[in-house]
This record gives sequence, structure tokens and C-alpha cells, in this order.
Amino acid sequence: MKICLLSYRGNPYCGGQGIYVMYIARELVKLGHEVHVVAGPPYPFDEEGVVIHRVSNHNYFNKKKDFIKPHKPFATFQPLNFYEFVAAKMGIFPEIETFSIRAFFKLKELLKTHKFDIIHDNQCLGYGFLLIQRLGVPFISTIHHPLTIDRSTWFEYPSDFNIKMRRILYYPLLMQKFVANRMYKIITVSHNAAIEINKAFGVKQKNINVIYNGMDSSLFYPVKGVQKKKNSIIFVGNVEDRKKGVIYLLKAMTLTKHKVSLTIVDGGAPNRSTVPNLINKFGLNGRVTFTGKIPIDKLIRLYSRNEIAVLPSLYEGFGFPAAEAMACELPVLTTTAGALPEVVGEHMKTGYLVPPRDAHAIAEGIDFLLDNPDLRREMGKAARKRVLEVFTWENAAHELVAMYDEVINAHR
Repeated sequence: MKICLLSYRGNPYCGGQGIYVMYIARELVKLGHEVHVVAGPPYPFDEEGVVIHRVSNHNYFNKKKDFIKPHKPFATFQPLNFYEFVAAKMGIFPEIETFSIRAFFKLKELLKTHKFDIIHDNQCLGYGFLLIQRLGVPFISTIHHPLTIDRSTWFEYPSDFNIKMRRILYYPLLMQKFVANRMYKIITVSHNAAIEINKAFGVKQKNINVIYNGMDSSLFYPVKGVQKKKNSIIFVGNVEDRKKGVIYLLKAMTLTKHKVSLTIVDGGAPNRSTVPNLINKFGLNGRVTFTGKIPIDKLIRLYSRNEIAVLPSLYEGFGFPAAEAMACELPVLTTTAGALPEVVGEHMKTGYLVPPRDAHAIAEGIDFLLDNPDLRREMGKAARKRVLEVFTWENAAHELVAMYDEVINAHR
């Protein structure tokens, strides 16, 4: 097949969507397919056998100044760029919508020389997709989770009226609901996410297929000979993403009988302010370390160096950090929110599960695991075995190809 993947952010450091595109593209190439990726910035890494087509994005939403580029002084005043600029200044997040329109023009251009068998979007669902559907190529989309989850978790934190209004404007929920119900097929990464998509967007269950994400167990593995740091825990994720539940982990650190130290790997989260303020508030200065963006090999060593990985999430459509830690034989303490029980598996066997939003339960779990090193080792080994059996990118690619065949045949 000749496959075109779309991703409005393509780099694996930008989050789960970038990881998804990288591994799916790689595995589809291994299966002998021709793969093209149309992506916005931050752009994907170059991948052998994958053709990358870059789509611009001015990122006005995160800019406070320097909107006009000296080498392109009139670019901001081009119609789509100007809409993106005005929408961003009004507090709307236009990146998804403008990417979908730019992707339409890019695909229209590419189709002059490339005959794609299928187009596969990754978590965008912009209005431009209604135009892409008219290009005559079978078109499907992956939704990792509906953005209604992100917005609802923001409202759990105290905020003034202006911030609440900005959050209402920020998320393009009406657009995504409208477009999702006009896609032939939706893929999602867990059964829980399928339920949430149906609940949030009204997409019929028969139009949603579940294909689990994979985990690169040859890349994420237990590093031998690394000394464990006593009473150490690790959190991997964007600390400014409210649904990650970091506040409950920090509260738990004030309740544990062991004086634990926490390493936060947050990829250099932009405008990081909430968590440092909470660290001061809870008196945890000196016990929390931020790594910022680090290479994969250093992350793997951190997994091997710490004693527990903690994911206090309020929701996860899948939860890559849980699977990464499991692949490294690191015991995972996580919540029962979203798809995490599907990923982590059985409580006290392949992971330790607690209710979401419960700092006391997190503290009790940390103390219990620190007091039982033999159980931690057994749990870590069982966790890696589960990853090897259930979550592989090879399996995901094979299931995707089967779905592509189904969609292409139905389109004829």
C-alpha cells in the first residue's frame, strides 16, 4: 500500500501523538508499505523509508512578541495566517484547524504525483478534513482521547472567570465532534477511550475500532548494573497538563513515612509555573528534581535507577509512561483512571492501582512498595512480560493494515 499519515505535531518529544506516528510509520515500512507523513512542527525525526512532508505553523498561540518574521514581513497577513494570529490572540487554539486546511492543500499537491491508497489522521479532526474527504482517497482518523477530558480536568483547579472562559474557548470541541461523526472509521487506543469518544462526540461504537499502542521493548529494557537510589520515585509527563494529576503526587509526598525523592521528566514543559509553586507550598524544596528534555538512553537509565514509577493521572487514553516503565521492569503505581488498568493489568501482580484524586492512597502505595523490595522485583518482571505479550508496535501495524484493507475495499 501507499499510506499517508497526518499529524499536526510530528516530533516524538511533543507527546504521545509524535511517538505514535514515529513507530507506526516505522513498522508499516518494515511490512513493505510506502509511507508518507504530512506533519506540522515540531517535525518528526528522519526515518529510513519514510517520506516526510512538512506543513508550516506559525505557533502564534505561544508567542508574546516577534510575530512578524523579518525575511517574510507580509506572511502574517496572508488569509490563513492572519486568521491563526487573530484566533490565537482571542484565546482560541487554532493550530488543529489551520493544520487540517494546510494539510488539504499539501495533499492536493501531492496527489498530482502520488496515488495514496489511504490517508490516516492522528488526533486532529479539523474542518479541513471535510475538504480532504472530497479528494477521493479513503480517510480514517485515530483519536487517542477526546479533548473534553482535558478541558474538564482544568475546571477541577481553582481559577478566576477569565481563565475559565479562556479554557472554554481554547478547546475546539464542537469542530472535533462535527468532523469525527463524518469520518468513515475512527481508531482509538483503548476500550476506555472508545467509551469516552462515544460519550463526548456521539460516534457510534460500530464505527470505532480499538488497536492498542505498542512499546519498543528493545529500546526500553532494564539496564543491568545500575544502582537503585533509595526511596526514589519518577514521574514522566507534562506537569502543566492538569489531567496528569501531579498535585496529588506532591500531596502524597507530604504523607509518606519514607522521605522520598522525586524525579520529574517533563520534556521541558512550556511556562512551567504551577508545580514549582506547589513544591514551595508543600515544603518539598530539595526533594524534587526536574530533568527537562532528555535523550531516550538517559530516560531508560532513570527508569532503572528509581525504585517506583508513579502516574497519578486523572485520565489517560493509553499511558505511554506506564508501558515504558513496565518494559524497564520498574514497578508502576498508578490510578484506575481511563485506560490505565487496561495497560497496567492486575493490581499487585503487574502494577499497583489506586483511585484517582486520592493522595492518601498514593502515599500508602509508595510506602507499601518501598517496604517490599521482593514484591517490587516480581512486579517489575511480570510487568515487562505483559508488555512483551500485549503491547507491540508490530501487532499494532498488522491490525492497522487489516483495517486499511477493510476501509479500502468498502470505498471501492
